[in-house]
Amino acid sequence: MRKFSAIINSTARAVLLLVCLSAVAQSQQSPPTPDAPETPATRRVGELVKIINSTDVPAMKKYIEENYGGGLAQMPLSAHLNFIAQVRDRTRGVEFSGIQDSSATEATALLRAKLTGDWMALGVSVEANAPHRITGIGMRPPKAPAGERAVKNLTDAERVRELEAYVQKLAEADVFSGAVLLAKDSKVLFEKAYGEASKDFRVANRTDTKFNLGSMNKMFTAVAIAQLVERGKLSFEDPLAKFLPEFPNKEAAQKIKIKHLLTHTSGLGSYFNRKFMDSSRARFRTVNDLMTLAEGETLAFEPGTKWAYSNTGMLVLGAVIEKATGQSYFDYVRENIYKPAGMTNTDAYELDLVTPNLAVGYQKEFNEDGTTRFRNNVFQHVIRGGPAGGGYSTVGDLLKFDAALRANKLVGAEYVSQLLSAKPELNSPEYGYGFGVDTKNRIVGHSGGFAGISSNLDMFLDSGYTAIVMSNYGGGSQPVSRKMQELILGVQ
Repeated sequence: MRKFSAIINSTARAVLLLVCLSAVAQSQQSPPTPDAPETPATRRVGELVKIINSTDVPAMKKYIEENYGGGLAQMPLSAHLNFIAQVRDRTRGVEFSGIQDSSATEATALLRAKLTGDWMALGVSVEANAPHRITGIGMRPPKAPAGERAVKNLTDAERVRELEAYVQKLAEADVFSGAVLLAKDSKVLFEKAYGEASKDFRVANRTDTKFNLGSMNKMFTAVAIAQLVERGKLSFEDPLAKFLPEFPNKEAAQKIKIKHLLTHTSGLGSYFNRKFMDSSRARFRTVNDLMTLAEGETLAFEPGTKWAYSNTGMLVLGAVIEKATGQSYFDYVRENIYKPAGMTNTDAYELDLVTPNLAVGYQKEFNEDGTTRFRNNVFQHVIRGGPAGGGYSTVGDLLKFDAALRANKLVGAEYVSQLLSAKPELNSPEYGYGFGVDTKNRIVGHSGGFAGISSNLDMFLDSGYTAIVMSNYGGGSQPVSRKMQELILGVQ
C-alpha cells in the first residue's frame, strides 16, 4: 500500500527521504551478502554508515563538502546534516548487517536500528568515474536475513505486549508523540497516548486528543462521492465538465472523469504551490478559496494513463460534491459521514478558532552545532483543511469510521468494494477510490503526512484487525504502523 523511497538524484525528493525505519519483510527476498566485493558504491555506503553513527559534526561537514556530487552538491549543507541527524535520532545508531544489493555505481546496506531492532536499508548511488562522489542517497525496503523472517503465531495478548514495549521505546527516546489504537472486529485491544499536545504549555496527549489527519481526509471525500453515485446524483464515469463547466482548463474538464480524480490518475497536480506558500493561510477556508490555487493547472498526462498523487484532484472532488448536493463540502461530510458513523471529534476545524484538545504539530530540527529544537507547524499548514486533507480526528473516531464502513452503514456493500479495490485498469494498481490498497496482504486505508503531521489507518480485510496511529511529530507514525503490520501479519 505504501510506496518506499528509492535511491534519488533529484534535489526535491532528497529532502523527503527521512522515513521508513522498518518494513514488513517479504519471504521471497534474498538475504544480504556480508562479504560482497568492494566497489566504489559499497565503499561509499560504508562511509555513510560510519557517519550516521558519528556525532562529529565538523567531520560530517567536511565529508559532505568533499564527497557529495551531482544534484546533492547543490542542496544546502544543513539539509544533508539534518538527514543524517534524523536517521541517527530515530535509530540511536545503526548496526551494519551486510550489503543487500550492489553494482559499480549503486549499493544498498542492510542495517539494524539500535533503538528498536528494526531492519532498514540505506542506498547510495555514485559517479561512474573517480572520485566516485555520491549523487543519490535514501532509504530503501530492507531484505532481512532468512532467519529473521520466520512467521510468528502470536496471540492478541502477545501482540499488545510487543506493541506497547515497542512504542514505549520510541516515546522515551522522544521520536514518537501521539496516540495508538489496535482493534479486532471493532473491539479495542490496545489504546494509549504518548508525548505532548502542546509543548509550550506542557499539555499531555490523550487518547481522545484530536490530531491532524493530513491526507486521510481523502477517504471521507471518496466515501461522499460513492454515496452520491449510490443515490443517483452522479456517476464514476461522469466527466468533470458536467459539474464544473467553469473549470479553468475546459479541455481537461472534458477528459477527466470522476474515477480519474478518485484514483490519482487525472493528470492534475498539487495546489500546495508557490501561490499557496506566498499567501496568507487566512485566505483559504472554503473549497472555492482553495480552488483559486488550482487555476492555470495543466495536465501532466492523459487521464487514466499514469498514476501520480494529486491533491488538486481530491480538492476538485470537493467542488463536485458541492455542486451535486447544493451544500458546502464541510456540511455534507459532517452530516453524511461523521454523524452516522458517530465521529463526534472529527472535522475540518479552523485553527484560529478555539477547539478543545487539539494537538499542535511539531517537527524536530537538527542544528549544525549538534543541538536540536522543535518547530511547530502553525504557520506552515492550512488554517482549515478540506477535501484533500488537513482535518482533525481521534484514534477512536477513526475506528468508528472503519466499523461503519465495514458494516455498510455509510454506503452499500457494492460501493464499499469499489472504494477498497485497486484499479489497475486505470493504471492505479495500489490505490482504489480514495483508499490505498495492499492487494497481497489485503490491507486498505490511508496515511497522512506533513511537517508535524503523521497519521495512518490500516484496515486488515481478512482478519478484522484495525491499526491506527496518529502523531503530532513529522514521520512519527511510520515505524509504529510498520510494527503493527508485522505483529498482525505474523512476519518478523
